[in-house]
Amino acid sequence: MKYTTYLLFGAPGSGKGTQGRSLGSIPRFFHCACGDVFRTLDTRTKVGRAFLDYSSKGQLVPDEITVQLWQARIDAAVDGHEFKPDIDILVLDGIPRNVGQARIMDEVIDVKKVFHLSCPDRAQLFVRLKKRALKDNRLDDASEEVIKRRLETYENESKPVLEYYRDRVQVVDAIQPPAKVLLKILETVADGDHEPAAV
Repeated sequence: MKYTTYLLFGAPGSGKGTQGRSLGSIPRFFHCACGDVFRTLDTRTKVGRAFLDYSSKGQLVPDEITVQLWQARIDAAVDGHEFKPDIDILVLDGIPRNVGQARIMDEVIDVKKVFHLSCPDRAQLFVRLKKRALKDNRLDDASEEVIKRRLETYENESKPVLEYYRDRVQVVDAIQPPAKVLLKILETVADGDHEPAAV
């Protein structure tokens, strides 16, 4: 059975996490943020050790390992009855991060809609990311150099994912207040009324 899925997509600072948490608080939606998966990593598992091995050397973690970690988190959510795939819709943010991951994940997710939180004004993203870094006390993330690098990585590696799902992309203006962004997403969801796939 494939999981009925909505993807939240956009550059760093576009509000994916905010919208994911909001949707996840609504019954029948289960939100999974890729950042949370890595932060709660169990390094005693084989895949956890493999992830640590790459990341501690500053190397890119292979797509297969990233997806396996994500799958382990989803499996745990199913086992713990947090996520009930027969009646819940999966909301993802931060994964798939590139086309390679999207191809691997095609086997397990049925992507109904990709909400592209669009923010063409890069200056606005800089302001948001700096604010967030200071609020979360992630001072290294507040540096202009780090922000620039993250935005470049998004443009080069992540943005092609939009082309991969091009027939399912819904553009949402991310500069609007978060409540308006959420309303736009919910209107689209209500119009599509995507029921989870039958087993």
